[in-house]
Amino acid sequence: MSGKRVTRLTPDQRREQLVGIGLEMLADRSLDELSTDEVARRAGISRGLLFHYFDSKRDFFRAVVRAECERFTAATEPDPELAPVPWMRAFIAGFVAYVMPHRQVYLALVRGAAGSHPAVTDILDETREVLARRVRDGQRRLGMPDAPRLDLASRAWMAFAEEAVLSWPAEEDGDHEELCAFVESSFVCFLGLLDRPAALAQS
Repeated sequence: MSGKRVTRLTPDQRREQLVGIGLEMLADRSLDELSTDEVARRAGISRGLLFHYFDSKRDFFRAVVRAECERFTAATEPDPELAPVPWMRAFIAGFVAYVMPHRQVYLALVRGAAGSHPAVTDILDETREVLARRVRDGQRRLGMPDAPRLDLASRAWMAFAEEAVLSWPAEEDGDHEELCAFVESSFVCFLGLLDRPAALAQS
């Protein structure tokens, strides 16, 4: 009998393989365009077998999104033993180093899926909150004064940093140090001015 022999994997290995294929496919398509038929074909299994490992297409999508978000948060977690300034720079460098080569996946998941896939909104919200907590932690480590709007400001800065990295000219992708310095300066300026300057308060 001829035919391609299916590699026998443990259930965990098969789930990891299928999620990995899903992440690879997101490099050139949105989550809505992610086909479980194609994922199964690339894995060399039937679509029915794919749903032996995932309860539904929704369950598979959630597994793909969670895997990417876990990679992202792990890549942006600094060593807690670092001094304040190195800690902040490690956080920013990790963010830049991860998003730059994963722009399409980041756009498909963290941006695109957030609006079009309610099934994964909770995972994306949790991820954004993890990043926002690190921003607040960085602000406090640097000795910046606390402020009533710190939670709001931390999320606003994350949106700025995200846009800066995603919009950085492709021909300058290799110059990560300049991009990190740009994002760092915005961190210090933006979060350091949470209290309205006295001159403006008097006007």
